[in-house]
Amino acid sequence: MTDLTALKPRVIGVRNPRSGKYDAEIPVIDAETVATRVATCRQAQMHWQASSPHHRAVVLRRFADQLDIEFSELSKSLAIDTGRTTFAQFEVAGTIQLIRQWADRVEEALAIVNDSGQSQQVATVSYQHRGIPYPVVAVISPWNVPLLLAMIDSAPALAAGCSVILKPSEVAPRFIAPLVVALSRVPELAAVFSVVTGDAETGRAMIDEADAVCFTGSVATGRAVARQAAERFIPAFLELGGKDPAIILPDADLELTARAIIRSAIGLTGQTCQSLERVYCHRGIYEDFIAVLLAQIDALSLTCSEDGSGDIAPLIFAPQAQLIQDQIDAAVRQGAKVLRGGKIMECGGIWYPATVLVDVSHAMNLMQEETFGPIIPIMQYATTEEALSLANDSSFGLSGAVFSQDREAAIAVASRLNVGAVSINDASLTGIVNDVEKNSFGLSGMGGSRMGPAGLTRFLRKRALLFQEAEPAPVTLFADKPD
Repeated sequence: MTDLTALKPRVIGVRNPRSGKYDAEIPVIDAETVATRVATCRQAQMHWQASSPHHRAVVLRRFADQLDIEFSELSKSLAIDTGRTTFAQFEVAGTIQLIRQWADRVEEALAIVNDSGQSQQVATVSYQHRGIPYPVVAVISPWNVPLLLAMIDSAPALAAGCSVILKPSEVAPRFIAPLVVALSRVPELAAVFSVVTGDAETGRAMIDEADAVCFTGSVATGRAVARQAAERFIPAFLELGGKDPAIILPDADLELTARAIIRSAIGLTGQTCQSLERVYCHRGIYEDFIAVLLAQIDALSLTCSEDGSGDIAPLIFAPQAQLIQDQIDAAVRQGAKVLRGGKIMECGGIWYPATVLVDVSHAMNLMQEETFGPIIPIMQYATTEEALSLANDSSFGLSGAVFSQDREAAIAVASRLNVGAVSINDASLTGIVNDVEKNSFGLSGMGGSRMGPAGLTRFLRKRALLFQEAEPAPVTLFADKPD
């Protein structure tokens, strides 16, 4: 007799961060189904690759239009999964804009790869380059900005002529349903863009079948992804953790500086990889800066009110709360002082208030390991050299910030930060500017930039066509001749 339970797919419960309840579930797509999906995409990709860049751009714009039609459903789904109502709408709008931007940029980006010229080494040889897309790209995206970070790799890969199999995080998967509805109305794209649900098991199956992989998430999982990709000799594009520093120079505008740091460190509950997590303030303005910062912090509120209004949303991933608390408690035991916040607040879901700490040091995990929460630890420094030494004392190198009213002084400091991008007189600008190339340093990631033209060209391998314009050299060219 057949065991019917064995035929049912394994399911994962989905938690609502505002209520704290598991009120939905998704199936775990198994390896066999993943292999079938990839095979289908691989077959369709040949036609997609052969189509013109203009055609692919038209199809992507149609997809963006369909996402616009699903705007309300996408926003509602994201709001439930992230606990963020207003930003959910920004996220959908930003995703639609991102897809349209890649549709607009595809021909320009491809022109960078598909160039031609004359060899500088052999005058009689000319060449043409052709960008050849990876047939199937696996995209494994995170839970903190679920839709946008699912499409930040998927959209340029599709524009380049690849097919894509996407697995969003199982922590925040509700947007998948309206995404798939929109995709179903664009059959040309649906043939080369498959969305699956699942956990690490599904992700491993995708890497086993794909020709390249994009992963956004933790360093630990990134290492595992890189190892598996290396075993298969496929490229892995990794966007991992951060411990972004801010350096406040003595002439900084304190009101502006505090506002930018709070938006970066506290906005979205600090749950973005480019959030500022370390602040180094010149000792001459330290007390004044603390006063300005706390005044702005005190004006913030949590969204655990009855109407859900406020500035700080709940933590999306429940286990993150304990990690944050453990870092802060350990720092306090080592001498840190909490000026604001510092304790988990439960209100159905889990909130963490805006937290400011002083008297911190690099002996504390709080200043070394990614926190991924609304935390601002502040250290004083005496000299610029000391500030740079502290800021660069990290295994991460995603981004950072410098604040000064002297542009040249800011540039001089920014140029010595060991990170891939530096915002000057603002913070986390890479979160809103995606047309400027940058790389991740250290444990923050590896692979080509996901921003600027490289965001697309990284999905292309270069093929060279070499033309000999003269007579081919005879084999006697290499004949041995007596002295």
